[in-house]
Amino acid sequence: MPLPLLPTTIVGSYPQPDWLIDRERLKASLPPRVRVQTLWRVAEPWLADAQDAATLVAIRDQEEAGIDIVGDGEMRRESYSNRLATALSGIDIDNPGAAMDRTGKLNPVPRVTGPIARIGPIEAQDVAFLKRHARGPVKITLPGPFTMTQQAQNDYYASDEALAMAYAEAVNDEIRDLFAAGADIVQLDEPYLQARPDAARDYALAAIDRAIAGAGGRTALHVCFGYAHVHQGRAKPRGYDFLAELDACAVDIISIEAAQPRLDPATLAGLFSKTVMYGVLDLNDPNPETPQGVAERIRGALEHIPAERLIIAPDCGMKYLSRETAFARLRAMAEGAAIVRAELAI
Repeated sequence: MPLPLLPTTIVGSYPQPDWLIDRERLKASLPPRVRVQTLWRVAEPWLADAQDAATLVAIRDQEEAGIDIVGDGEMRRESYSNRLATALSGIDIDNPGAAMDRTGKLNPVPRVTGPIARIGPIEAQDVAFLKRHARGPVKITLPGPFTMTQQAQNDYYASDEALAMAYAEAVNDEIRDLFAAGADIVQLDEPYLQARPDAARDYALAAIDRAIAGAGGRTALHVCFGYAHVHQGRAKPRGYDFLAELDACAVDIISIEAAQPRLDPATLAGLFSKTVMYGVLDLNDPNPETPQGVAERIRGALEHIPAERLIIAPDCGMKYLSRETAFARLRAMAEGAAIVRAELAI
C-alpha cells in the first residue's frame, strides 16, 4: 500500500488498558529497566492472550484515527526497553544493578555479568501478529544499543563502548528477524543520545550502524528529552545536544520530539540526508491540539525540510494518556496532516 505525502504514525507506545496493567503504579514510578511482572493484572496463563487483545484495540484505534503507519502500541511491555534488555544472555535478572536515570535518580537496571547475546527471537511474533491484523504498513520499536548501555550496570566488559557493541550485535540479530517477520519499519529508541551526548560522540554512531548493518528494510531512530509525564514541571531544552551528528549514521529516519520543547524547526536543516519523523503533539499540554494547530506545526517544519522527507508523529509517551485522549489527539494529528496535504496538492 503506497503511503500518502506526510504520512502519520505513532512513536511507539499507546495507552494500555486498565484491565491489562496497573496504570496507576506504572505512572507512579520511573519507567522500569528490569522486569516488573507484578504490574500486570492478568495472570501468566492468560497474559499473552490479553496482550494480543489489547494490541488489537491499539491497531484499530490507530486505523480509525487515520494513522498511516501502525504500531503495536507496545502493549506487551512494561517499558520501551526492559522487555528486550532482560531477554538476553549475560544478564543476571535475579540480582539487578543500579544506574543513574536521566532525572538524576538511581534506578534498578540489568546487571551485565557475562557475554551479551540474543538467545532467540524476542519480538518477531509481535510483528507477525501486527502484520496479520493491520491493514497497511507497520512499524515496530526496540531499544538501541547505546541507550541499553546507559541503562545497565556493566560488571563484565572492559568498557561501555565494548558493551554497546555487544548489545549492537544482539540488536542486529533481532532486527533481521523483525524484517523477516514482515516489519516495514524497525525503529531503535535511543533517548540517551540526548541525555549523554559526550559518550554518544565517543561510540554511539558505531554501535547504531552495527545494530542495523544488513537489516533488510527501512530503519528509524528515535531521540527525545524524556517523557512529558516523567519530566512534569521541568523545562525542556529548546535544542538537541546530539542531533545533527545523526545525519552521519546509516538509519533512514530520525524521529524527534519537537512539540513540547518548542523546537526551532530550523534544526531540521541539519538532517539534510534523512527523513524526519516530527513530533507535533505536546503531551505535556492537557489541551489537545486542534487539526489547525497541528497543521501550523507541520507548515513550520516544511519551511526547512521537503514534504517528501517528513513523517508526522506525536511526541513520545502516549502510554501515560487516557485512551480517549490519545485517540482524539491522533485523530487531530491525522486531520492536520490532511489539511497540509491538500494545500500542497493545490
